[in-house]
Amino acid sequence: MKATLLYSLKFLAVIILLNAVSFGHYYRFDLTQDKRYSLALITKSLINKLSKPLTISVYLEGDFPLEFKRLQTETQQLLQEFSSLDNAISFRFINPLSQKSIGDNLIKNGLRPSKLTVQENGEISEKIIFPWAVIAYNGKKEKVNLLSETQSTSQEQQINEAISKLEYAFAEALSKIVTSKKQSVAVIKGNGEIQDIYLDSFLRSLVGRYNLAPFTLDSVAKNPQKTLKQLRKYDLAIIAKPTEKFTESEKYTLDQFVMNQGKILWLIDNVQADLDSMSKQQGEMLAYPRALNITDLLFSYGVRISYDLVADLYSSKIRLASGFIGNKTQFQNFNWHYFPLITSENGHPISKHILPVQLKFATAIDTLKNSISKTVLLQSSLLSKKTGTPRLISLNEINTLDEASFNKGSQILGVLLSGAFKSAYKGRVKPFDCENSKETSLPNSMVIISDGDIIANQVFQDKPTDLNSNRLTGEQFGNKDFLRNTVNYLLGNKELLNLRSKALHLRFLNKNKLVKETLFWQLLNVVLPLLILALFGFGFNFYRKLKYAQI
Repeated sequence: MKATLLYSLKFLAVIILLNAVSFGHYYRFDLTQDKRYSLALITKSLINKLSKPLTISVYLEGDFPLEFKRLQTETQQLLQEFSSLDNAISFRFINPLSQKSIGDNLIKNGLRPSKLTVQENGEISEKIIFPWAVIAYNGKKEKVNLLSETQSTSQEQQINEAISKLEYAFAEALSKIVTSKKQSVAVIKGNGEIQDIYLDSFLRSLVGRYNLAPFTLDSVAKNPQKTLKQLRKYDLAIIAKPTEKFTESEKYTLDQFVMNQGKILWLIDNVQADLDSMSKQQGEMLAYPRALNITDLLFSYGVRISYDLVADLYSSKIRLASGFIGNKTQFQNFNWHYFPLITSENGHPISKHILPVQLKFATAIDTLKNSISKTVLLQSSLLSKKTGTPRLISLNEINTLDEASFNKGSQILGVLLSGAFKSAYKGRVKPFDCENSKETSLPNSMVIISDGDIIANQVFQDKPTDLNSNRLTGEQFGNKDFLRNTVNYLLGNKELLNLRSKALHLRFLNKNKLVKETLFWQLLNVVLPLLILALFGFGFNFYRKLKYAQI
């Protein structure tokens, strides 16, 4: 008896000691195949940069379907991982519908609610949720969308993708908050580039992570050396749909910017073509080449943007008047083959896991053989063709479409160039002398897209709309995500993009099967265990009777 008591006391002492040692230490072994509970190195690095308390308010609380309960649970587990790395991180879940003022305040601050279609017990109803979180740190706040836009047609798939991107969504917000020195992005002006109001949606998506500023090349004519010196202070230049010729001095300025490790995102319309012009000219327009004087510059880097428009059967829609009912004009959406809808399957971090990208009157890109590595980011479908310009384009093509002619295969519309670039002015007379002039760059990168409108949002009642949506047709696109990923990639934030590509594999219940077989599964889960227990008891008693009967 004494020995038993002593053994029990020792066992109890060991348990207390283990609890004392483990107190304050949190660790979880991740045995999942997709490592969903293992934080990425970039996430841990961002958390380690925190020097003050950080609070996360999650508005995913309330009465909603099982799938969203799963999203809530996954979010909570992720934030527990954050807190385990730094106890200065705290989080709370708030029901935004518990008080009307909370929901109204969220909407006022741009946190739009989502409407869900819920099917329970054979009945369909609608519910409102706010799938958002807000991170507060050092006087700054950053919004986190927990339910990003996807191509998924079912709520289960949508939740699966949302859970896959949870860590990326929080890591991206953390990077905006904790990064002290921001990289700089120049929006090039001076050659008839797209107006600021059409850049609003995309540039707003970069605010918080990068310093943005317009940069005009007009001053090159007066003081090219000073202009180049100022441009070199930027890390990336965005050239969005120029419509006027570049002078040799302007080209040399951009060339030396690249030679000195500057990145460029080229968004080039090589053909003058615009849907608004067709509407004003009775449904017809002349598409003709646009002289920008940059062919030799891009040629030296390894590409040539042609003057051939790409038409694709897999395209987005345009809204046109289709008739009248009484005095009211009726409108209908039509596929417009000059607006290719690009779905990339190359698995590159820039274009992975985003909605299709919409292009407008894009032209084909030819790649040249040189030492530069070329990665195709955007290309038309196999059911596409090239159309030479100048050419008269008419809306009547919608009704007279020859689908058999769309058999020329996919065409390159966007490409990533990486490597040591050679100056376009190597062995040539320079337009002006400059300091640190180079004829070959260190390893560098740039992206060239043969459509300037990829970055242009619509404007309604003098206000810019979201770049990812067409307010007339209701279609959703991935333009803003693609361009933001491109900027992040060019500026070296590849770890975040790789995190964004992380995929989880979740298994969901088959609701239709569950409704049809409710009684069967209830019996299986309730009655069967009782039967097994009863059989075990009967067998055990029978065994005891046989055993002791022999004695």
